[in-house]
Amino acid sequence: MPLHAAATARDPRIAVLLGIVEGLTEYLPVSSTGHLVLVGHLLGLSDDDPATSSFEIVVQLGAILAVVAHYWTLLGQKLRGLAARDAASFRLLAALAVAFAPTAVAGLLLRKTIKARLFGPIPVTAALVVGGVAMIVIERWIGRRSRGFDHPGTFGARGADGLDKVTPKRALAVGLGQCLSLWPGASRSMCTIVAGQLAGLSTATAAEFSFLLALPTLGAATLFEGYKARADLASRVGGFSLAVGLVVSFFVAWAVIASFLKYLRKHGLEPFGWYRIAAGLVVFWALSR
Repeated sequence: MPLHAAATARDPRIAVLLGIVEGLTEYLPVSSTGHLVLVGHLLGLSDDDPATSSFEIVVQLGAILAVVAHYWTLLGQKLRGLAARDAASFRLLAALAVAFAPTAVAGLLLRKTIKARLFGPIPVTAALVVGGVAMIVIERWIGRRSRGFDHPGTFGARGADGLDKVTPKRALAVGLGQCLSLWPGASRSMCTIVAGQLAGLSTATAAEFSFLLALPTLGAATLFEGYKARADLASRVGGFSLAVGLVVSFFVAWAVIASFLKYLRKHGLEPFGWYRIAAGLVVFWALSR
């Protein structure tokens, strides 16, 4: 049977494809939700199917576990630090709480409106293009500003390096930026990394904080949607397909995290901006045919 014939997330082949898409795109600044919606549309999955929508969110659990695996040592150190009343560990926990709060409030208030109006190929594609343009403009502007400084730790592309440099003010800026990612296609990774850059963090540090911020943000969304849609997931997707999607997204996301951080220490985000614009224009063209 071809993938597009009566396609559902119960098909393990589709679960594998969605797991790959989630793992590849969750931590790159290209929007995992946007790509899942677009790929699901191309596969013939119904935009109105609650089981499919819930699967696309719950499969994020694999990507969340990838962060835990990659930062296992750091997380262990910080947990021991919290038990020992270590100031640096409490500062990081406070920064994550400050960054998480705005999105938690906005998500609860706007969840139904977003699902009703923004989950579809046209809004997602528009977000891809708009986000791509914003990335290119901001990256070039930050690059020009950074040339005016000759030492690290100042505002610019180099920025303040290290998670200890994430102050409450910078964390709040990242949290407010993350609110923009509620528009499917905007990309949580892009919004938080760019917000961190604008707040004065280095690109690599902004990315690391973004990855750690995924634990409460994506974790809360996954638990909420998973519990709310548990009946649909069990009857219309099935445990096997869920497990397949989670395992695939876990291993793919784990590989992406390591390689993306290595890339960011030498390169910027601009190529991802051009990719978003190109992908958006191609999708616009395909939808208009």
